[in-house]
Amino acid sequence: MSRKLGRVEAERRGRRGEAFAAWWLRLQGWRIVAQRVKLAVGEVDLVARRGRTVAFVEVKWRRDAAALDTAIDAARLRRVARAAQAIAARHVHDGDTMRIDVILIAPWRWPRRIANAWQPGA
Repeated sequence: MSRKLGRVEAERRGRRGEAFAAWWLRLQGWRIVAQRVKLAVGEVDLVARRGRTVAFVEVKWRRDAAALDTAIDAARLRRVARAAQAIAARHVHDGDTMRIDVILIAPWRWPRRIANAWQPGA
């Protein structure tokens, strides 16, 4: 498979993973307020709200569950955190709690959510 076709397939799977993660979050009482926010400093896959908590969510989809262990690292989380900071004023209001979450998805597995995956200064 050519590199371009591989990238297109990865993008398709990523979008499907994000849609599944959004559905899963909705089942847990979250409201999706934004999707696929791309900025020069980074990207946020989902912005979700439940009560006074706003989560900027990074979604990672892998073909097998073992690959999820290395799907997210500090560099990726920093990019999400920079993008979240850039758009926070649109979604986070006085009294809200803001956090970065990660949802890891593999076929035939329930999603694994890492709540508050990024701490400032980490």
